[in-house]
Amino acid sequence: MSEELLGGEQAGDKNPVSDRERIRAQLNETHKWPCEFMFKFIVPQSTENEASLRVIFGLKAKMKMRESSTGKYRSFTILDKVGNADEVFDRYEAAAKIPGLIAL
Repeated sequence: MSEELLGGEQAGDKNPVSDRERIRAQLNETHKWPCEFMFKFIVPQSTENEASLRVIFGLKAKMKMRESSTGKYRSFTILDKVGNADEVFDRYEAAAKIPGLIAL
């Protein structure tokens, strides 16, 4: 997740359970559910990575792809309808399994 949502803390400085609750509270304060949520990812260029994101987000999600100038990476901006903060967590956790993925 973005550093903004995580509060910019170091990974070793936080308790995952309380951080998840803090992030959930932030999401609930800033979003009215259900809503379209914007996800941003950078992945190494590969057809499999794009396909993996499509499986996670489905055909109804709006997906924009942009290739890096070197062609080594692709950035994806995905708008997907989510019903609550837990669905946001679920999407990020599923995407995190893609090798080399960077979530913004």
